[in-house]
Amino acid sequence: MATLMIITMIGLLLLGFPMMVPLTAAAILGFYMTFDGFGQMNVMVQQMLGGIRPTALIAVPMFILAADIMTRGQSAQRLINLVMTFIGHIKGGLAVSTAASCTLFGAVSGSTQATVVAIGSPLRPRMLKAGYKDPFTLALIINASDIAFLIPPSIGMIIYGVISGTSIRELFLAGIGPGLLILALFSVYCIAYAYLNNVPTEPKASWAERRSAVLKALWPMGFPVIIVGGIYGGVFSPTEAAAACVLYALILEFGIFRSLSASDIARIAKSTGLITAVVFILVAVGTSFSWIISFARIPQAILETIGIADMGPNGVLISIAIAFFVACMFVDPIVVILVLTPIFAPAIEASGLNPVLVGIMITLQVAIGSATPPFGCDIFTAIAIFKRPYWEVIKGTPPFVFLLLLAAALLVMFPSIALFLPELAYG
Repeated sequence: MATLMIITMIGLLLLGFPMMVPLTAAAILGFYMTFDGFGQMNVMVQQMLGGIRPTALIAVPMFILAADIMTRGQSAQRLINLVMTFIGHIKGGLAVSTAASCTLFGAVSGSTQATVVAIGSPLRPRMLKAGYKDPFTLALIINASDIAFLIPPSIGMIIYGVISGTSIRELFLAGIGPGLLILALFSVYCIAYAYLNNVPTEPKASWAERRSAVLKALWPMGFPVIIVGGIYGGVFSPTEAAAACVLYALILEFGIFRSLSASDIARIAKSTGLITAVVFILVAVGTSFSWIISFARIPQAILETIGIADMGPNGVLISIAIAFFVACMFVDPIVVILVLTPIFAPAIEASGLNPVLVGIMITLQVAIGSATPPFGCDIFTAIAIFKRPYWEVIKGTPPFVFLLLLAAALLVMFPSIALFLPELAYG
């Protein structure tokens, strides 16, 4: 049964169907073969409805809506200007500023693709004008946007938390350390690249310009305060924080900055609705797919085949990292989380691994795979936004992928990178 389900998914993907179609077809095939016909398809429907029932999922469309409002408004540009005025003048400062801006915007959007659009659109022309080669520029934007998957709020963490029953509060807090580690690794590489290629520096901003940039960025910097401060100060749940972010984004862009008008509301609502519909369809179908493979004991058979029961905690964690990394090179990140998390759940429980650490490793690998050839979703976002050919977009990615894998290796060796803050907050 498992073989037929996999062949069905791969065949439909190769024929060009969107991911929800192969996943649905494989799930229907699994139910048909398990229950000898379509007599029990109501079970599949029940699992689909159950998959989108958790209240924590309400945060997903809220964060998508908030990110859409900010992308179309001034918040992203103000964050970029803040970073540029302080570090834009150092060697490689423009590239470091791009990575730092992706981190900051990730802290208010939670979406890698929104970060590619919001940060890449204004900074790519500026980097090209400054003397950076386009393959390096595109690779930096794509891979630095991965930090948005780790810095809270993270849509991937929300999905994983719902599927695995892990605390989303702790996941959000645990993502900060790895996110900052990746920013530091990227910054070192950007500076080295600038020196090796003799990239000119940007003019140094005056203290008056820095003061002005800080004042203009104070309002957008309220987003991480709402998310992190509100959640861990006991004011909001993660879902309530997402709703507060939408309200705050509306107040900023429509009221204070006046960058958007009433005519923009329909376009923003349509965009958010389309993305949310895709996400929830994938969650619903993915839940039914996970249920049927678990019912058929396919995960246990797979894990026994690879001998994961004989591995220690680090072996299990490395196996998880490899599986999620490879899968996200071909399939949408949300689908990978939905399908693979239940498969590895028995091994995670048996090995005694901290589910928060596992969640951060999964989120990191999903982020890396999203920017890795051949089919990483951020690659195609960049192709669509920047109108560049596929080979040019992926040409500069290997060094960044290496640094991301280095961050994953450090996380295996030093789990406290992720667990320090949750342990500090929750003991």
